[in-house]
Amino acid sequence: MDFSTESCFCISCTSSKMMAASCTELTSLNEAVSLMSRVVEKAADRASARTFLSKYSLANCGLFSRMLRYVVALCLLAMSWAQDCQVANIQVMQNFDRTRYAGTWYAVGKKDPEGLFLLDNIVANLNIGEDGKMTATAEGRVIILNNWEMCAHMLATFEDTLDPAKFKMKYWGAAAYLQTGNDDHWVIDTDYDNYAVHYSCRLVDSDGTCLDSYSFIFSRHPTGLRPEDQAIVTQRKTELCLLGKYRRVPHSGFCLNSGSVDQPQ
Repeated sequence: MDFSTESCFCISCTSSKMMAASCTELTSLNEAVSLMSRVVEKAADRASARTFLSKYSLANCGLFSRMLRYVVALCLLAMSWAQDCQVANIQVMQNFDRTRYAGTWYAVGKKDPEGLFLLDNIVANLNIGEDGKMTATAEGRVIILNNWEMCAHMLATFEDTLDPAKFKMKYWGAAAYLQTGNDDHWVIDTDYDNYAVHYSCRLVDSDGTCLDSYSFIFSRHPTGLRPEDQAIVTQRKTELCLLGKYRRVPHSGFCLNSGSVDQPQ
């Protein structure tokens, strides 16, 4: 569910004229707190929240300094409630086109899972076979056996699901050491030509949220995302409840100049 900051109160006390023109007077602090509570209760329904919030604003500058901390806290609480972080509610790419998705992608951001995984210099090449099935090869720097730094070459096969943007992915080759079993491969968003947001949840908690997830931010360009793509990607991170959990993935050419752990031929 998308609940943005535009649904919260936007309070400005830069001039008394602005305040008087846009606000109605609240008679007491208790009334204001009560109003805030009612807003939070309605935050689960964005349309209702907008209608409700349009009827109210704060004008009493005498209450402003005391109310500001309540408003900020409750708005943040309402937003976190609206983003319920349920794996089942995560939205994926609509009308996904795997043919346009195929090709080379450079990982430029990554939310790590639990355990061992590719560290950086991660490049994925997705291919569509004559049968329409999707496969991928990938490479990236990894440290195994505590201190052995290698470039791992990996192979993955994809199993279709009822949703065109959701796949089950099985790793092969060196990934037999790095990964086991089938992972989800969900395409959250992409414009096919510049950026893609991937997500995988390995373990769902009893409350429906994810206990162990990983996610890649891909770019068609090894130099990273274009400035115009940053805002979209940040919004998708927020919707995945992973904002602030990604790290940058550098590309130094490591896999061009080092030993490797190869996939089977």
